[in-house]
Amino acid sequence: MTTTTPRQATGTAARAVEASKIYGSGEAAVRALDSIDVEFERHRYTAIMGPSGSGKSTLLHCLAGLDRVTSGQVYLGDIEISASSEKQLTLVRRDRIGFVFQAYNLIPTLTAAENLTLPLALAGKKPELEHYDRVVDTLSLRDRLSHKPTELSGGQQQRVAVGRALMSKPEIVFADEPTGNLDSKSSAEILNYMRQAVDDLGQTIVMVTHDPNAASYSDRVVFLADGHIVDDLVGGSTDAIIDKMKALGS
Repeated sequence: MTTTTPRQATGTAARAVEASKIYGSGEAAVRALDSIDVEFERHRYTAIMGPSGSGKSTLLHCLAGLDRVTSGQVYLGDIEISASSEKQLTLVRRDRIGFVFQAYNLIPTLTAAENLTLPLALAGKKPELEHYDRVVDTLSLRDRLSHKPTELSGGQQQRVAVGRALMSKPEIVFADEPTGNLDSKSSAEILNYMRQAVDDLGQTIVMVTHDPNAASYSDRVVFLADGHIVDDLVGGSTDAIIDKMKALGS
């Protein structure tokens, strides 16, 4: 995958400082993250990869405020979300973060247009018309806006999910295996749309994936193993990413 030249980064969108996550206690304790230090730049598309059980989804969930670290700090911009109350976290997730999941998570009774604007509606806001049109056209959803999820293909549903994540102009979008349920053609479409969101809309995306081809759409790949960051690759091809994963025993 060949990407366009990314726009200039303008600081750190999210970071973890000495972040650890431990599940359980005593002899049954599992250290999913072990004193991780990592930063994610604004206006960049970053992939997180690693073997099963490496801690990649745990890292994403902690960065996104969906789970809390056991020790250390997690920041979204200048906000230390690891020290935020549940009420503060709810507002941060609503107003400053976008999410794309493997399972789409669309509301079945709403149209594509209503699903796209749902986070804004819940916040009592209306979409900016120009931005709404750019997202809809970037994702080629113009002729699907009146359709409900059951009337859409898997790829179209995920396009709506991506659009929903972008609609509120979040500071960062976290994507957890966004193409895991899609065929190769639909996967390529979604990855291209996410690439466009970074290049054309100035978005910041952090994506967990197990697929080296998916990761090749990103500007940077962070590799985890046993709860540690073990490698970092900028501008890697699919083959270069595969070689890194082989070295990790994946």
